[in-house]
Amino acid sequence: MLKLFYDEPDGDRWLPFDRHPRRIMRRILRGKPLIWGHRRIFLNLCAGLDRIGAPYSVNDYRWAKRNPAALACIVGKPYVLDLMQWKNPILFGPNGHSHPLEDPNLLDRLPIKKVLVLGPWHKAMCRPYWGEAVEAWEAGIETDIWQPTHASRKDTDVLLYDKVRWEHDRYEKSLIDPIRALLRAQGRSVCELRYGFYREDELRAALARCKTMIFLCEHETQGIAYQQALSCGVPILAWDRGGFWQDPEFYPHRVKFAPVSSVPYWDDRCGIKFASIDQFADAWRRFWDEFQSGRYDPRAYILENLTLEKCAQRYLYQVQSVSDG
Repeated sequence: MLKLFYDEPDGDRWLPFDRHPRRIMRRILRGKPLIWGHRRIFLNLCAGLDRIGAPYSVNDYRWAKRNPAALACIVGKPYVLDLMQWKNPILFGPNGHSHPLEDPNLLDRLPIKKVLVLGPWHKAMCRPYWGEAVEAWEAGIETDIWQPTHASRKDTDVLLYDKVRWEHDRYEKSLIDPIRALLRAQGRSVCELRYGFYREDELRAALARCKTMIFLCEHETQGIAYQQALSCGVPILAWDRGGFWQDPEFYPHRVKFAPVSSVPYWDDRCGIKFASIDQFADAWRRFWDEFQSGRYDPRAYILENLTLEKCAQRYLYQVQSVSDG
């Protein structure tokens, strides 16, 4: 049986143990917590393991202490690494560190045998620090939930998905507003969502209505939301600016790594890309023409590469590679 470990820090704020009533009050006032990248990756891994009948337990710390020679699969976050004195060999990730410099002595101070990251360019960025210990693994998409809807229900031309994380005001003026203006000038109907300000059911409802998506993000290690769109059969025009990793905690004073991608899992069935606003008008024209001609088949790409079952099997392969070692 796999032993998975996942948790997120939720410390006390004003009084000892006040995190517990605060969690209850948040649930009452705000409803169910939003599910974003890290938690969704963990939940989808569990769902994939369920699909293929692979048994697992979650957060059995007592077992880990009693069985120090057995493998512990710490899916995340780094917070979990400090919850006990780990003696178990560890498969760590993919919800770990943004960059190895966050914990330069990670592999020396803990019995980590392999570190998983979510995509090929992220692996390339970490390889000089972690060497052969780092591998890429991608989470699966719930293709039975994220399904296409019939064309007769599509009443909106474009879902404009805004995941611009840094310097948003600047990109609002230089990128997002010009895109809005062009779509408006062409009479295209548009629905907008901004990352961090919606729930998953709102995205699913938007994808059910929208014929296409424009995806705006500096870079993604995996990109669950755009892959959920592909699973719904919605082709994407993606801003894939390339260049350096932009995280301001590291760039440009500590890390300069390139190239990155906003759509690291992709082929020609998914849509097309543009690198700058100067390329947008031509890219949009070509994208819309090819969409209308039925050229794209984004769901086929997801079914071929990123189902829950296939990604869970790949996770088991990573577990086996550590166990064999």
